[in-house]
Amino acid sequence: VTLPLTLRAPGVCDTCHGNGAKPGTQPRTCPVCHGAGVTNRNQGSFSFSEPCRNCQGVGTVVEEKCPECHGTGGVTKTRTMNVRFPAGVADGQRIRLAGRGEPGERGGQPGDLYVHVKVRPDEVFGRSGDDLTLTVPITFAEAVLGTDLRVPTLDGAVTLRVPPGTPSGRILRARGKGVV
Repeated sequence: VTLPLTLRAPGVCDTCHGNGAKPGTQPRTCPVCHGAGVTNRNQGSFSFSEPCRNCQGVGTVVEEKCPECHGTGGVTKTRTMNVRFPAGVADGQRIRLAGRGEPGERGGQPGDLYVHVKVRPDEVFGRSGDDLTLTVPITFAEAVLGTDLRVPTLDGAVTLRVPPGTPSGRILRARGKGVV
């Protein structure tokens, strides 16, 4: 099934398009790291690289910040997207939506969005793995003498033969009528 999913999450600022700079201006190259995003420090025979403290590892510095996002490049937005849930999805399963998560800082690539699935219990069927379960009461006479039962499935009703002398709690199987 495909369902709409509405969420309130960080998104790219529409005013600065994610770069954090006031409209009409551009971020400039960081004067400390020269756009590399890292600084190198030598200490004896060892060399250490660490994120630039001036630009926080981005490589650019915003002088005039966007009035909407205050230089972060992102704002909280409400968005709706259609999510396709595959047949046979299980309760507790995670569905990965690549590139549909939070945007990266200052126009960076968005991450992945993981949807945690909560399957609502059905009024008729239970589930055990990919098998559907259904409890059907029968009379004592039907159990002793045997009968043909008409039981519902996802595709429509099927007829199951209850053999004579069937004990209470016996499981009968309709092959190929479960989940996927």
